[in-house]
Amino acid sequence: MKTIAMTIAALTLATASFSTLAATEVQSAPAGEQTIGTVSASSNGDLSTLQSKLNAKATEAGASSYRIIGASGENHMYGTAELYK
Repeated sequence: MKTIAMTIAALTLATASFSTLAATEVQSAPAGEQTIGTVSASSNGDLSTLQSKLNAKATEAGASSYRIIGASGENHMYGTAELYK
């Protein structure tokens, strides 16, 4: 029982710390930040699934924010985002 409680506590802390480090989606280039590259993703789901994948890739790349610069598709979505730091 103690092991389960510790596991739940660890997962909660890991989730909380990950969300504070996640990149933020912006609508235009942030003032004072530089472009550090681009990422691409694809999804069999809807636009929000594609957006989540781009967010994860931006966070993994160390970006503080990202801007989706292209998205297309119907049953299979493709997207590209510009990264800023």
